[in-house]
Amino acid sequence: MTKEVLIGFLIGIFTALLGSYLFITFFTIFDISSGIEIIREHGYLGKIITLGTLLDLAVFAILLKRNKEYMARGVILAVIALAISTLVI
Repeated sequence: MTKEVLIGFLIGIFTALLGSYLFITFFTIFDISSGIEIIREHGYLGKIITLGTLLDLAVFAILLKRNKEYMARGVILAVIALAISTLVI
């Protein structure tokens, strides 16, 4: 049970980072390293992380469909942790 929640949490964090990477790559003119620096300077890093968590919605639905409720709880925990981190950033 606890192991599945941890796996779901890691999946949620990785998916959010992947979503942020894809957003920076496809919707900005910057590459990933300079894009993160410029976005951080302008104060938009929290918003980019929030947009990255949209992929977690699909992962959550897939996990529920496959009856992996504890992993889905881990994904929700990752979204909550990322939401709190965007308040700090």
